[in-house]
Amino acid sequence: MNADIAKLINYNEAGLVPAIAQQYDTGEVLMLAWMNSDAIQETLETNQVCYWSRSRKKLWRKGETSGNCQKLIEFRFDCDDDTILMFVDQTGPACHTGRPNCFYHSVQDGQVSVISEPLKENIQS
Repeated sequence: MNADIAKLINYNEAGLVPAIAQQYDTGEVLMLAWMNSDAIQETLETNQVCYWSRSRKKLWRKGETSGNCQKLIEFRFDCDDDTILMFVDQTGPACHTGRPNCFYHSVQDGQVSVISEPLKENIQS
């Protein structure tokens, strides 16, 4: 059944689709990563979010080394079937820098600033 759902997605030429993780109860956008068919199937089967690591070229189970997991609450895809939105329950920071989310650079009036500080005890590389 999950393989059938994965077949509904329009993947790019590399077999990937962008996936946005959003905290289910606050609406905070946490991160964007990439998924392939196997990552989608594993996520839907386990309810633990799994991505495709483009740098390591393998499945990346969110939190497998840091403990900062994402429990899947709801899985959606857009009208063009080429972007995924997942409502998740994030444990710990979502960003590998230790910040709550990956979107901490803000541009205003041509200036870049950092809008959230990392939780130093949670920084994972």
